[in-house]
Amino acid sequence: MIKQVAVSDFVKRQIVGSGKTFAVGLSFESIAKHAEIQLRKGHFRNGYRDGVILVKVDTTLIHHFVCPFIKITENTKLKAVVTKRRPNEEPYIQIRAINGTPLKTGSAELILYRHDVLAETNEQSSNSEWEVISFHAIPEGLEKMPMGPTTMMRNQLQLEGGTKAKYSSDEWAESVKFWQEYAVLSNV
Repeated sequence: MIKQVAVSDFVKRQIVGSGKTFAVGLSFESIAKHAEIQLRKGHFRNGYRDGVILVKVDTTLIHHFVCPFIKITENTKLKAVVTKRRPNEEPYIQIRAINGTPLKTGSAELILYRHDVLAETNEQSSNSEWEVISFHAIPEGLEKMPMGPTTMMRNQLQLEGGTKAKYSSDEWAESVKFWQEYAVLSNV
């Protein structure tokens, strides 16, 4: 039997105004409970490595997840800032849209890391077998959302905050293509 799914401290940054997917009307704890239920039902797919899974959010809960993405057009204004996710990580260039309308959420997935994967970099927040480390509202019309190239780079180069991984050239190309077509709206 699968053990409890816990809330990672890392996911708690996904709140209103963060520029990340956030949930309205669901606590982080209720999201973790939903992940546990969906995991037991087998509603997940394997992630980029062993010990990382993407849990499908039930359609009855999709409306709680706010999508921060806009489709980039010739009228989109972008801004770039140098920032860090956490104090101990290297800075990176973050690009955000400053105008546009957020896309409708078509689906959502919860990203879970197994305890031993988090322990590789001492980033576990609990003793649970799984932790919700992130969640994504996927824009309507898309099947899945590729990982961001900055995250992929951090993982593949095993930089601080990254989790060891190797990606195919197709995975890199899909990521770059997505981030050339979509941007996060800065005030979401």
